[in-house]
Amino acid sequence: MSNEASSALDNSASIASYIDHTLLKPEASEAEVRQVCAEAAEYKFKSVCVNPIWVKTVTKALKGSGVLTCSVVGFPLGATPSDVKAFEARGAVLDGADEIDMVINIAAARAGDKGALVDDITTVAEAVHAGGAILKVIIETALLNDEQKVLACEASVEAGADFVKTSTGFNGGGATVEDVALMRKTVGPDLGVKASGGVRSLADAQAMIAAGATRIGASSGIAIVKGEQGSSAY
Repeated sequence: MSNEASSALDNSASIASYIDHTLLKPEASEAEVRQVCAEAAEYKFKSVCVNPIWVKTVTKALKGSGVLTCSVVGFPLGATPSDVKAFEARGAVLDGADEIDMVINIAAARAGDKGALVDDITTVAEAVHAGGAILKVIIETALLNDEQKVLACEASVEAGADFVKTSTGFNGGGATVEDVALMRKTVGPDLGVKASGGVRSLADAQAMIAAGATRIGASSGIAIVKGEQGSSAY
């Protein structure tokens, strides 16, 4: 475990820098989005993660705060063509997104088709990196067995992704310590690992970081840093 991770385990405030403060529900209002931005600036979360329609709003609201803007593509199913995901990613980056979380072709992972996975991720990675942003790859662990999880992580490394991520939070299940540890073992020390879905407390976040997570996706970020129990599903 890195010194940074050890510090985070001991200090709830430092965990804030691991958290993507997340609002991905489709019915989210502009007022709710702005509230999440204000919270992120106050608590010094790593980023605010929103659907693409809110990227311009978030980027403007966070200007000067040091908090990054994160968005999602191919979300939450991953079942759109790669060039469509890349188009969506380019638009979000042009609107101000610093980070993009994409959903893989889950059917390809379940079929063991590594080539299709690499092609899918590479297409999006090229679009994201061309705009100076970073790419996180959601493998949707709840829908994969361990062999398929490893395959998806290996494909992410080969395709040049910057992170692998457990879950959308919308397809059943969420992050587990076991999955985070498996993903970290597979990608090695150089890629980020994001645990998302069901991380609702400081203890949850500490366990994920201890297992190898370098980022936490949560809509319960305030509860986490306060040492309380969040109630959100994401």
